[in-house]
Amino acid sequence: MEIILLQDVENLGAKYDLVKVKPGYGRNFLIPKGYAKIANASNKKHLEEIKRQQANKIAKQLEEYKALAEKVAGTTFNIGAKAGTTGKLFGSVTNVQLAEAIKAQLGLEVERKKITIANEVKDLGTYKATLHIYKDIEAEFEFVVVAE
Repeated sequence: MEIILLQDVENLGAKYDLVKVKPGYGRNFLIPKGYAKIANASNKKHLEEIKRQQANKIAKQLEEYKALAEKVAGTTFNIGAKAGTTGKLFGSVTNVQLAEAIKAQLGLEVERKKITIANEVKDLGTYKATLHIYKDIEAEFEFVVVAE
């Protein structure tokens, strides 16, 4: 079954992508939730019209996204966490705290779902994380976990 995605769906595709899925997945989950619509002839024509209109807008946004990626990649973020005397954290550092740190240091609003941390953070030290900005645009940055 061919469908047109109306928003980004993880592990499937981005907004306005034309993808093939199993009929049950499309009929029972994607379409009722409003994530997709059936790719018939009229919807495909409408999709082409939307893509043509957004081509210029996306080109401008790509430049902004690349600038954002460079800005984030060149910054080291400090995350304060409660820790014991041995350097072990009480809990762990999550992508929510990273999103708040990006907002505090750079003034950029970032979705927490777009941040992935390479390893589990349970100790004080320096770690790496990745911010997924757009389809192929990612920014890898470092963050330092310090004791509060």
